[in-house]
Amino acid sequence: MDAFSAATDTLFGDPNIARSALWRTGGAGDGIAVRVITKKPDQVVGFGDSRAILPTMLIDVRRSEIPNPASGDTVEVDGTVFEVVATPVADSLGLVWTCEAAAPA
Repeated sequence: MDAFSAATDTLFGDPNIARSALWRTGGAGDGIAVRVITKKPDQVVGFGDSRAILPTMLIDVRRSEIPNPASGDTVEVDGTVFEVVATPVADSLGLVWTCEAAAPA
C-alpha cells in the first residue's frame, strides 16, 4: 500500500469525515456496507441573463469498495436514499469515485 492509499483509507475511516452507508447496485438488492464522504456544494446555473443556485450532493466512495459505480445505483446515508444521477468520475490516482446524486423528490 502506498502513502496515498493509506491516507485515503485514514480519511474514510475517520468518523468526523466519512459515514457508513449502504450501496445498492442498480438500486436493488440487500446492498453493500461502505464508507462514504458526502459533500453538498451549491451549483450556479445560468438561465439567459439570470442565475440560479441549485443544491447538489456529491458522494465519494473508495474504488476498493465499489469498483464500478453507475448511474441508477443508490446510496442510503443516515436513512435517506440518494440515486446516482450521472456517470461517476474517478480521481487522478484512481482511488476514489465521486458520484453526483439526488435525493428523492
